[in-house]
Amino acid sequence: MSETLIALSIGNTRTKIGAFAQGKPVSTLAIENTSRGAIGPAVVKAWRELDDPSAPVVVSSVNATVCDAVLASLPSNIRTARVERDLPIPIGRQLDPESIVGEDRLLNAAAAYDTLKQMCVVVDAGTAVTVDYVDGQGTFHGGAIAPGLAMMLHTLHTQTAQLPEVTFVKPEEPIGHNTQQAMRSGVYYALRGLVRELVEQYAGVGESWPIVVATGGDAHTLFEGCDFVDRTVPELTLLGIALTYKYAVANEEE
Repeated sequence: MSETLIALSIGNTRTKIGAFAQGKPVSTLAIENTSRGAIGPAVVKAWRELDDPSAPVVVSSVNATVCDAVLASLPSNIRTARVERDLPIPIGRQLDPESIVGEDRLLNAAAAYDTLKQMCVVVDAGTAVTVDYVDGQGTFHGGAIAPGLAMMLHTLHTQTAQLPEVTFVKPEEPIGHNTQQAMRSGVYYALRGLVRELVEQYAGVGESWPIVVATGGDAHTLFEGCDFVDRTVPELTLLGIALTYKYAVANEEE
């Protein structure tokens, strides 16, 4: 049983498709969920290009509506498997009983630890921003969840009488000289400050400074040039899905 698969990560805002041959990524694609009808055909195209009829589509989703629609659109000859339901994510967990954690957070943590093999912090900057702690033994402890850039700007507009609807553009300087600039500067530095403070707090828990890995659609914008983020890995969740399938294959072969 090979490690050839399509990794499908269905998020709140966009869906990522990754083709893996023998466990190695060969292509990736991101599609906004507003173009839901394009996701299924893109998955089929990527699957056919693998030229392996036994390759499954391994799915992780935090968006049930989009996930159900995409899976229903796939031809019956494509085998599918769901992360956590069919394939457990290979990472230890220290969480409150009965707690439910988004699969993407666990996948990101598993992929980061599999590469680093040491304590790390994983920052996923998307619709929401999550900052999660993985200890030196590879145990996921949870972390913090905050609104992302677009959500913060939208809330400023909807919850006030005069602040406008603003799309995010990276501020050229910290001081905003008009309302729009001030709003963009506020959310940008709020999130960078949030991550820096949490990393410092987690370092205290682990008694050493962790490696910080960032992913998500806004990771490059937020953390380019940051001295507290060590690397940005855009396809971290897809790598976590491939890792999960790899462990499942290994267990079947034992």
